[in-house]
Amino acid sequence: MIDYSGNASGARRSKKRSSGDSPGDGQSVRSSGRQCKRKATDTEEEDEQSEKKYRKCEKAGCSATYPVCFASSNERCAKNGYTSRWYHLSCGEHFCNECFDHYYRSHKDGYETYASWKKVWTSNGKSEPSLKAFMADQQLPFWVQCTKPACRKWRQLTKEIALTPTMAMSYRCGFVLILFCCAYLVSRVAEVIDSWWHSMLILPPLLKDSPASPFLAAYYPDCVGMSPSSCPGSGAELRVPGLSPYFQPFYQPNECGKALCVRPDMMELDELYEFPEFSRDPTMYLALRNLILAAWHRDCKEVLTPQKCAPHIVVRGLVRVRCVQEMDRVLHFMTRKGLINTGVLAVSRPLLPERYRSKNVIVIGAGASGLAAARQLQNFGTQVVVLEARERIGGRVWDDASLGVTVGQGAQIVNGCVNNPIALMCEQMGIKMHKLGERCDLFQEGGHMTDTAIDKRMEFHFNAILDVVAEWRKDKTQNQDAPLGEKVKEVYKNFLQESGIQFSELEEKVMQFHLSNLEYACGSTLDQVSARSWDHNEFFAQFSGDHTLLTRGYSALLLRLAQGLDIRTKCAVQSIDYSGDVIKVTSSKGSQWTAHKVLVTVPLTLLQKNLIQFYPPLPERKLKALNSLGAGIIEKIALQFPYRFWDKKVQGADYFGHVPPSPDQRGMFGVFYDLDPQGKQSVLMSVITGDAVPFVRDMGESEVVCECMKVLRQLFKEQEVPEPLNYFVTQWSKDVWSQMSYSFVKTGGSGEAYDIIAEDVQGKLFFAGEATNRHFPQTVTGAYLSGVREASKMSAV
Repeated sequence: MIDYSGNASGARRSKKRSSGDSPGDGQSVRSSGRQCKRKATDTEEEDEQSEKKYRKCEKAGCSATYPVCFASSNERCAKNGYTSRWYHLSCGEHFCNECFDHYYRSHKDGYETYASWKKVWTSNGKSEPSLKAFMADQQLPFWVQCTKPACRKWRQLTKEIALTPTMAMSYRCGFVLILFCCAYLVSRVAEVIDSWWHSMLILPPLLKDSPASPFLAAYYPDCVGMSPSSCPGSGAELRVPGLSPYFQPFYQPNECGKALCVRPDMMELDELYEFPEFSRDPTMYLALRNLILAAWHRDCKEVLTPQKCAPHIVVRGLVRVRCVQEMDRVLHFMTRKGLINTGVLAVSRPLLPERYRSKNVIVIGAGASGLAAARQLQNFGTQVVVLEARERIGGRVWDDASLGVTVGQGAQIVNGCVNNPIALMCEQMGIKMHKLGERCDLFQEGGHMTDTAIDKRMEFHFNAILDVVAEWRKDKTQNQDAPLGEKVKEVYKNFLQESGIQFSELEEKVMQFHLSNLEYACGSTLDQVSARSWDHNEFFAQFSGDHTLLTRGYSALLLRLAQGLDIRTKCAVQSIDYSGDVIKVTSSKGSQWTAHKVLVTVPLTLLQKNLIQFYPPLPERKLKALNSLGAGIIEKIALQFPYRFWDKKVQGADYFGHVPPSPDQRGMFGVFYDLDPQGKQSVLMSVITGDAVPFVRDMGESEVVCECMKVLRQLFKEQEVPEPLNYFVTQWSKDVWSQMSYSFVKTGGSGEAYDIIAEDVQGKLFFAGEATNRHFPQTVTGAYLSGVREASKMSAV
């Protein structure tokens, strides 16, 4: 009988003869000495015989005292006997020199098998097609775990049986012939689970038929944790049926600058921090992480569990046991980080083990960031209460359906859909987004359409001005900062003087249109915006791809996020006392709640105006950062008409621009959006930006509508423009619980302020919102991701 914990329990041993005889039995002491000498010699000879029958693995640290050959490729296989050399793959997996020769020597029967495999490996892969790699990839037996709840033991299949995900999902002891079913299996598996076992692996695991394969066809498989023997050649085009075009979780070779994208052949910094044991050879981690990401993007509507992933780990040998064990850790890490199992998923049981759950958390604010954090934390298994000052949820997301279509009084456009969590939630809910076209014709007051050549020329000069500003700021400190508006005027003036170019009146007006668009992007007049840091987030990878209109509005997503959460509306928080171990939150009505951690997601303006009192006060560093950002404001107007009077002129475009007649009218209805791309409803929406915002602040709603109608009748002067049937005008500047639209960096500030505001205080007080997201400020996406980020932090502290 063979003991597969590493020893041959039935092996022949040196038998010690009983000395039995003694001087008292009539033997002389001298003859006794000769006898002892003879016995010692016999023992040495028998030890030599034993050494010839058994040979230890030469790998330092290998626990296998008497190795056993797993290959059994020919009649001369040493099996558990003597061989001139053992080849080590892992502790417990060896093959003998006879089996090595069987495949390696050209005159042997197994050579053709090895040569054929080698040809496929070298054509698809990058690593050396060694015989050890062949044995690991083709000859090691598969291991499978019994799916019976009362069993769950690991079993070794016979070498002839190829494991498939279907078999792994349904395997039960006795259903498939197994090679051994003895107690020794338990000891072998226990050894694999020990932390040192991984360090004794000669070759990293390379998965066969991984779900990540279609995503990574442009890579060498063995560089991303997959076997070259089961993958198509590098550069082959594979598609995943039904996959959203916005799901691109992996960078392709030589690609960069795509948000929420990972290198499939490299660990990220936070991954290295969490899994330092994979820093020297990350192959196993990459194989698992890539598999998990691919599986999640193939089906993001269901919770991804270890039980769903494990069957897809198809790799020969005991290393499969280790991979399945590590899968739990990797999947929990990715869940906590919000890379998977995120969005609008509602779960029936906690996604994370108890050690990752905070005792209880209070979230202040039911906007995108607060709801995102609360949803994540509740899914993790944490008790969460959300306190919201308004009568409704959503914060600066507020949709209006009174005009026959959904109109966002706040955000409604998604800027860049590839890997955008908004696109993920739309996929989960089956919501289709409308792709916005690129065409934006510019109409002048008087009804003329601007020549596209003039528009392109002035856009080129506008971008050139910003390029010069970007060059200027390279060596400037915060103290040397200047207002963006001032620098733009300076550069523009210098350009005209040095070039001798004189723009026409129309060209000057078109330049004002582009400056108006810049104020729309910043949410402020340019004289308040930092020339040094106005586009600080562009230094980070941004969301690429289509810009889309959420025809059902952002509210549809936030309402789903809020389902099942404990949200208390009309609870305006007045103070937060975090001086003790338990944090006390008090409302303006005197109600009080306690928690171990509190997440503050209120808009920047409310923190700047101290609407919430903190005890003790927030750190000076954070207060300084809060005041270095500006609270940008834009207003919107939406009008419903009896018919689509603009169709003939606009010709199906999603929006059109208004060229301001003079600089002082810049920002008054700069762009008009058609909010029903299907053409059934007649609704236009426009924006008020820059200096136009304070101009309309004290106007009545009907007065603003009157101003807008004057503009529309000028733009469509050649035809009749009917009176609107219905309309609304936003007043975010007067909204008590917002007082702003989105943040910007003021002159003298920097993008670092976003990171400082995001810093937690004493591991108890946390902050989220678009003004805490340095990479994606000013957007619902940025707010949502900041909530996911803080949920991850609160689960790690």
